[in-house]
Amino acid sequence: MKSSKLIEIFKQGNMVIPLYLLQHFKDLKLKLEEFIFLMYLYNLGDNFVFDPTKFSNDLNMTLVEVMSFIEVLTDKKFIRVESKKNDKGIMEEFIIMDDFYSKLTLITIDEVNKETNDASKSDIFEVIQKEFGRTISPIEYEIIKAWIESGINESVIKEAVKEATFNGVSNLRYIDKILYEWGKLGVKTVEDVEKNRMKHNNTNKNQVNEEVDMDVIEWNWFDDDE
Repeated sequence: MKSSKLIEIFKQGNMVIPLYLLQHFKDLKLKLEEFIFLMYLYNLGDNFVFDPTKFSNDLNMTLVEVMSFIEVLTDKKFIRVESKKNDKGIMEEFIIMDDFYSKLTLITIDEVNKETNDASKSDIFEVIQKEFGRTISPIEYEIIKAWIESGINESVIKEAVKEATFNGVSNLRYIDKILYEWGKLGVKTVEDVEKNRMKHNNTNKNQVNEEVDMDVIEWNWFDDDE
């Protein structure tokens, strides 16, 4: 029952939930109803009087249900209930949200570190700019990004860039064609690229040998005729 009540309140738009918090709901490791109750408290401020009756009336819940959520959020270290003097010097219980903000800070730091690590690992854009000797355009950036998002290994992309520049070509259309042909051959790793090159070189070598043998045969035939 308490879950459906909270979700209904949420749907009615009676509380403000920042998009950032919605995006990181799963990172908080809370059940949906616990998250919504936490957002209700979040809307009340950083620290405020612990008033279960008010919470009960605002959310149309029983005091037992309210206290159940307070206990869960306290145990999971999202909130603290502390006794301190109010503006009139009288001791009252307050809900402190500092622990919740600390968790948000840690999530933010982890996210920034993850993005930084991902960026350092993904140097494909820098590699291509260095090979081309110029800054890539926004359209080229999107093309390269599309390669990555389609699942093409960045090491394979780098090999395709090397292949293109070795052949004196510095444009993404040519590289895209290389990647397309490699894809048809099942090339997915650098090892696959090397195997494909060796196979290609051996094929070319055999073709050259066959041409030389034919020349020898033709030369001997004319020599015998003389």
